[in-house]
Amino acid sequence: MKKELTANLIFNPKGQDDVAHRTIIKWNTTGLFQLNAVKYNWAKSLYQVMVWNFWIPEKVSWLWEDAVQFKNGLSEDERTAYKWILSFLIFLDSIQTVNLPNFNDYITAPEVNLILSIQAYQEAIHSQSYATILETVVDSNERDEIYYYWRTDKHLLERNEYIWGIYQEFIDNPNDDNFFKGIIWNFLLESIYFYNGFAFFDTLADQWRMVATDRMINYIRRDELTHVTIFANIIKEIKKEFPEMYNEKIINSMMDIAVNQEIKWSKHILWKNIIWMWHENIENYTKWLANERLNMLWIKPLYQNVVKNPYKHLDRLQDNNWDRWNFFESTVTNYAQSSAMNWSWDF
Repeated sequence: MKKELTANLIFNPKGQDDVAHRTIIKWNTTGLFQLNAVKYNWAKSLYQVMVWNFWIPEKVSWLWEDAVQFKNGLSEDERTAYKWILSFLIFLDSIQTVNLPNFNDYITAPEVNLILSIQAYQEAIHSQSYATILETVVDSNERDEIYYYWRTDKHLLERNEYIWGIYQEFIDNPNDDNFFKGIIWNFLLESIYFYNGFAFFDTLADQWRMVATDRMINYIRRDELTHVTIFANIIKEIKKEFPEMYNEKIINSMMDIAVNQEIKWSKHILWKNIIWMWHENIENYTKWLANERLNMLWIKPLYQNVVKNPYKHLDRLQDNNWDRWNFFESTVTNYAQSSAMNWSWDF
């Protein structure tokens, strides 16, 4: 008999926490966070990484220097791209903060519930980070315009509505198909939609401009990569435990939609005269990234003719061993929580 997708009860006295029979969804859990016995060790490992990655935007210094550069060191096109990229990133983290609990309610493994809760917290920190950037760098009379740019830009509104629509469809009708699509869209949002914006900030920092902003973005990206990994693993567990729900054609179709949306938006907001962010590079980078993300799901490349990252300077910026950037890692705040659950910290 097919198991129905149902939201977890807050407390279910008739439930079972048996690890041997636990499944990622559709399990009759008690609702207790029984974390001394876990099934999904990848969640345990991600918990360790996510807690070690703890940071707050107030720890990122020198944003005031970015405020000076924003006024005097950027072209008008670069200032516009800076603001409108932030507008889209603000929307992405806002919707994730609010929406993640809607999916977490259907996850029946406490170790996975735990890391999704940490993710929601991190998304809220990201929203506070963008607020800190705007408060420090951008004139106060421009902030509302940035937050609500989707009211005047049809391209951004179209993107925001499409993302919201996928999630809302699951909330309104939480069945197997809509859950699967929603999980895929979480994966795509975390793995595709942020990255041309991140590349823009990296490109400025490569020229020693807006370095503090990019440092904040690097912390956010570090978090987002763990979020990508969470949903990649959830998808693979669904494939293993509920193969009737898994549909590779839907994954490829939704990926292609996400890629085309990201290319269209990035070309709209990043003009051809912004160094490195030429339209050909935007398209090739997005497709290369899509192939990399599909590989995480053990799916063959969707764009066979794109085999390398056109932004070679991004490799340099993201190399933690590169001396030029070690300085900017010097005040990273790590948070070490006591291991009350006997979860090892050696990862």
